[in-house]
Amino acid sequence: MPVPGYVSPAIADDLSGLPTTYIDAGSAEVFRDEAVTYATRIWTAGGQAELHVWAGGFHGFDALFPQSAISQTARQARTDWLGRVLAAAPLTPKV
Repeated sequence: MPVPGYVSPAIADDLSGLPTTYIDAGSAEVFRDEAVTYATRIWTAGGQAELHVWAGGFHGFDALFPQSAISQTARQARTDWLGRVLAAAPLTPKV
């Protein structure tokens, strides 16, 4: 049974209108190419995406080895991105 686009944005036909997106993967990650393609499709649709491919990282590297330098750097990059996005967000909702 095919997965609908609203369940997995990576396979959606139209990626316009997505919120700012953070995507990361390890260079040895099984989903690395899909992550890169997803970011590229967001950019092509005019959206904002920040993509990081961590050299030597594999699926779950930051959870399995949280004390390693690459894991700490990856977590800091995510935290920094989130801080930038939240700082730029309006304080009142648009109605």
